[in-house]
Amino acid sequence: MKKISFLPVLLITLTTFAAAQHCTNDISGRWMSTEKNIEVEIFKTEKEYKARVTWFDDSDDKSRPMNIRCDSKNPNKLLRTRKIIGLEVMHGLVYNSEDNEWHGGRIYDASSGKDWNAKAWLTSDGCLKVRGFWHFEFLGQNMCFKKVL
Repeated sequence: MKKISFLPVLLITLTTFAAAQHCTNDISGRWMSTEKNIEVEIFKTEKEYKARVTWFDDSDDKSRPMNIRCDSKNPNKLLRTRKIIGLEVMHGLVYNSEDNEWHGGRIYDASSGKDWNAKAWLTSDGCLKVRGFWHFEFLGQNMCFKKVL
């Protein structure tokens, strides 16, 4: 009898924990794009969130594995020898509790060497949507990331 009454308590606890995780304003952790072509680690420093590349799909050119690829498209020639793995590609995101989003960030696209404004938000299905845009949000593109467990 005790086992039967324990199950509902466990289910309620797990549901509450999952809901609390979704409502949190901490997006720290490892995230994989839904296209499964890049993984980033998001971390918090002081009040802002940053992200660095931890893995990317290098199947486009097997002669250049990910561990040797550099930031060759960077407009600053002095930065073109930086490795892509470990490269900080996002900074400045700050949580805004009024709209439950992170704003004020910048995101760097190493494949083009371009820097974009950025914002992020969590969807009800646990997807972290990151929007890179140029000055106006409607001039941008979204990427969806799922938390890596």
